[in-house]
Amino acid sequence: MTEGKVNFKNQNVFIEDRNRVTITGVEQVDSFNDNTIVLRTVKGGMTIKGEGLNVGQLNLDNGNVKVNGIINGIIYNDKDSSQRGNIIGKIFK
Repeated sequence: MTEGKVNFKNQNVFIEDRNRVTITGVEQVDSFNDNTIVLRTVKGGMTIKGEGLNVGQLNLDNGNVKVNGIINGIIYNDKDSSQRGNIIGKIFK
């Protein structure tokens, strides 16, 4: 078994009462603030938009993230464009 990155196959999103979301298959959280959370999953990029967003639980070992706050929308990005954007973001950091 190789050390480091664990490979996940599934990516699920569970939204409860529009104020809690649990996401599985998360590889990395790129950025977050009160209104936007940007993360990378096994199926591509994902952006969560809302109000008063808070990452309540983050466990990248098993790929789970729990977010609390008012969820206004979830935007999916394809895997290729999210990786390209991340590389460009690292260059200009």
